[in-house]
Amino acid sequence: MEEKVKKVVLAYSGGLDTSVILKWLIETYDCEVVAFAADLGQAEELTGLKEKGRKTGASKVYVEDLREEFVRDFIFPMIRANAVYEGGYMMGTSIARPLIAKRQMMIARKEKADAVSHGATGKGNDQVRFELTYLALDPHIKIIAPWKIWDFKSRTDLIRYAKNHGIPVPVTAAKPYSSDRNLLHISFEGGILEDPWKAPPEDMFILSVSPEKAPNRPTHVEIEFHKGNPVALNGKQMSPARLLAGLNRLGGQNGIGRVDIVENRYVGMKSRGVYETPGGTILHAAHRALESITMDREVMHLRDSLVPRYAEMIYYGYWFAPEREVLQKMMDEAQATVSGTARIKLFKGNCIVEGRKSRESLYSTDFATFEEDQVYNQKDAEGFIRLNALRLRIRALVRGKRKG
Repeated sequence: MEEKVKKVVLAYSGGLDTSVILKWLIETYDCEVVAFAADLGQAEELTGLKEKGRKTGASKVYVEDLREEFVRDFIFPMIRANAVYEGGYMMGTSIARPLIAKRQMMIARKEKADAVSHGATGKGNDQVRFELTYLALDPHIKIIAPWKIWDFKSRTDLIRYAKNHGIPVPVTAAKPYSSDRNLLHISFEGGILEDPWKAPPEDMFILSVSPEKAPNRPTHVEIEFHKGNPVALNGKQMSPARLLAGLNRLGGQNGIGRVDIVENRYVGMKSRGVYETPGGTILHAAHRALESITMDREVMHLRDSLVPRYAEMIYYGYWFAPEREVLQKMMDEAQATVSGTARIKLFKGNCIVEGRKSRESLYSTDFATFEEDQVYNQKDAEGFIRLNALRLRIRALVRGKRKG
């Protein structure tokens, strides 16, 4: 903190942590602070953000609409790769950080700032995601991570500081958990959720109704894809952000996308997170369904073997790393034939595939039928099986000799 800093660009959400950080930076470094908030679909959370940032002490407050870029260039590449971390987390927070940090660095250059700052704690994953991106884009940038250097020990300390400085914050003793919202999801962690045995309170959820309270009649949706990218919903062409927003609404109405998991953080500890990802859950199911008829078996199996590694790269914060960029090219090449339409039934928390069709379909009733056909000689399977069983027969023969 002894190092002189003239101007800092802060990744600002208006929440508890970054509201306190904005004031703390000014008091600690006697510097100018430019606040930057990315509109990734937080809805009402952005209301009054510019005014709040200025009142807290920011010299400028940028609030930029990045929703289309977010979905097109960050979420959709992840959908094309079917990326899910540890089988359950669709990484709504993970995928947002590289875009926020990228734009933050662009503003830092524009403002001629000599430092950037973020509100991630020293225990979590976001600190890695932000700082890896900063350094990948500018290896000389100064990074101020308050949670690693200040005297505050808990969010209770932050709430006290905020009250003493007249900073309004959305966290209270009644709801002591943090949340992060964007077009892909909303996450909840900390506070009362730190006990993995306790069920999350129903009034916590925002994007979805509980499956029990969802309609008693199903909703059907048709999603059209072109080379792995969703392009139309129920026959209507839409921009990426509008399409995902539409699926969020339909999924939320039917209780789709709630997940409660304990995940392994990059820094080594386990963490409980509760997520709502209605639209992303539907897209994942629809995309998988379409791949089942359009993707070659060996290409699919090879791709699937790399999905956990790809998901780790995003979860750990390596979006701008060369290995992720190379692997993305492979993932996208595998999507060359993934064009067509999937039909999904949404019903009380369930996302059920009901149909799929494509001009690129490799599915042939001529070959797959259980009825009489003219294209497949079932007797050919006899030699196929005996050749594939050869090593098993040899192993059995050797074992038999040993016993004899």
